[in-house]
Amino acid sequence: MSKQSKWAGLAILLSAVSSAALAQGKIKIGVIATLSGPAAVLGQQTRDGFALAVKDLGGKMGGKDVEVTVVDDELKPDAAVTKVKGLLERENVDFVVGPIFSNILLAIHRPVVDNKTFLISPNAGPSSYAGKGCNPFFYVTSYQNDQVHEILGKVAQDRGYKRVYLLVPNYQAGRDSAAGFKLDYKGEIVEESYMPLGTLDFQPELSKIASLKPDALFTFMPGGMGVNLVRQYRQAGLADTIPVLSAFTVDESTLPAQQDAAVGMFGGANWAPNLDNPQNRKFVSAYEATYDSVPGTYAMQAYDAARLIDSAVKATNGDLTNKDAVASALKKADFTSLRGSFKFNSNGYPIQDFYLTKVAKRPDGRFQTEIVQKVFENYGDRYAKDCAPGN
Repeated sequence: MSKQSKWAGLAILLSAVSSAALAQGKIKIGVIATLSGPAAVLGQQTRDGFALAVKDLGGKMGGKDVEVTVVDDELKPDAAVTKVKGLLERENVDFVVGPIFSNILLAIHRPVVDNKTFLISPNAGPSSYAGKGCNPFFYVTSYQNDQVHEILGKVAQDRGYKRVYLLVPNYQAGRDSAAGFKLDYKGEIVEESYMPLGTLDFQPELSKIASLKPDALFTFMPGGMGVNLVRQYRQAGLADTIPVLSAFTVDESTLPAQQDAAVGMFGGANWAPNLDNPQNRKFVSAYEATYDSVPGTYAMQAYDAARLIDSAVKATNGDLTNKDAVASALKKADFTSLRGSFKFNSNGYPIQDFYLTKVAKRPDGRFQTEIVQKVFENYGDRYAKDCAPGN
């Protein structure tokens, strides 16, 4: 081999090594969310909230470039498993962020954590992984699912509502929502209506509500179901006489379609756009300027997920090979949350404040939820006691 050929070969080798080193130097994150179908708006808020945080960080975490790959889980568990395996095996991501829905989380949890990759859920928070099933590779930046429904049960009890009508979808999350509401509510449940998932006509149930005249309606009707229920409830003349206590029914994902019909209706949440702290004011302003829409909890929780990852990368000086050190850094949650008070419980789920919110129309004509009162303070979920250290 000639000397020239040797130098050429060495140059190619060095180039390959440099490229490999550069690739290893990136923080690789996979975002999996529902980005098609009726629930796409939720996934879009998650994707956009995460992207805004990365932008605010200058595209870097701990001084390293960030590479984000976004995939659509299609709200299909089988498709989600295929997509997440692609993130793990082809993209070699350091973190997986997502999903929105708990049934998707149940499908992807094992493939991710068994791969010893960190899974950060910016929304789904099922009880399955909050107790004995907790895992050092799994963290939630939203809440444990039951807690949002508990807010409304506590409010109904505190306000002295003696008779409440429950209206929820007939699937696991719907049944769980009813159970969560009943934890603190000790009054009479005058009727429990379990609707087929996807129901869009609520006239028979509205007639029952008008006849029974309960003190309040509790409902969990996400997406298009919530849009139709709220419109029909207002049209039936019930909104001014029987207050609505809802979870995931009137929020920034549904309000653009519900608009005036939702004004005055109550919800439960861990945050609202009008939460008054400097970081949140900056976030809401930047989100609206960038995406021309009002952010909801989906966007906020995804933004915090990016900040959480950034805090762990900084704490480990970018060395993600030491999994124990990364887990320890994540548990510390050393970042400023948009919601203010936030820390992790022993199970990787947040300890945080929860609020009653109310739909309002802003002076600029847009709609948002606004905080009415704090219902729970520094509240951890009831499953954490069953999470054994080291799980």
